[in-house]
Amino acid sequence: MPDIQTSMRDYLKAHGNLKFVFFGGKGGVGKTVFAAATAVWLARQGRRTMLASTNPVHSLTSLLGQNVLGKHTAVDGVPNLWAYEIETKDTIERSKTEIREKIQWFLKFADISTKAEDFVASATMNPAFEESAMFENMIDLMFKNEYDVYVFDTAPTANARRLLGMSKVYSLWVNKMLKSREEARTLRELLSFTKKKQQDPLMDYLVSFRDRMEHGRVLLTDPEKTSFFFVALPEALPIAVITRFIQWFHDFGIPVGGVLVNMLIDKSSLDAQSADFVKNRVTMQEEHMRTVWQKFDGSVRAIVPLYETEIRGLPMLQRLADAMFV
Repeated sequence: MPDIQTSMRDYLKAHGNLKFVFFGGKGGVGKTVFAAATAVWLARQGRRTMLASTNPVHSLTSLLGQNVLGKHTAVDGVPNLWAYEIETKDTIERSKTEIREKIQWFLKFADISTKAEDFVASATMNPAFEESAMFENMIDLMFKNEYDVYVFDTAPTANARRLLGMSKVYSLWVNKMLKSREEARTLRELLSFTKKKQQDPLMDYLVSFRDRMEHGRVLLTDPEKTSFFFVALPEALPIAVITRFIQWFHDFGIPVGGVLVNMLIDKSSLDAQSADFVKNRVTMQEEHMRTVWQKFDGSVRAIVPLYETEIRGLPMLQRLADAMFV
């Protein structure tokens, strides 16, 4: 097996200004435990660390053995570490209120008597509305800058792709809205009997929103501050998924820190009495590891063994961290 050129430990030490560390990959590959182990390691280096979950199906509470849903919670037994499962419910309700206000502004500005509630219901029934709320929560956390480093356990990669790509999509949408809004305001002023410029709260909001999204995009694409790590198993589907999405992240300008391989069976533990199933799994994994080295040579940061028990609780997280940061 080839040697790892730049380990996870060496990568993080060489990128000492990293502030936003994301973990993603296909569902079930171990994103949460890798994010948590990295957060533990960073906290034990003396950095104030926030471990945050943007996964709609949270598992940090179960992993850490303490409730971290909806609030910044100091992790028992690890100084400098806080954890937070981002709760979207409050953000969704707040977003609905804000949308209602913006629509009311617009209807009043346009002299339209229709009730705002119908527009609010239409806007908030969109399946992507919860995802948008999660993105808003995530960048709120990033903008507040209360910690030295933030480690994000993201949703499965397809969701993470949309989540992190929203800053660019939002910017394109808002710029079009601003152009249409400016044209409408100019026309209104031309047709008005008074030349006095009218206040336009919706325009002010769009400008503010555009600036906010641009700030988020700048942070997410800054290679000095941000890295996205992909977690894979030595199996065909997880490798295929991250191969496709690494290119997508490159296209969006989101810096990719590397690939981490999870659950590799230790070949030296096999003997003549080992079950055929285990031997077959080892042979299969060896084949897929050849693909890993071929596709991600130079980007593999850690290879973690399959443990005899599930990773849960701080002792196992520390064991995982020791394997990741050799």
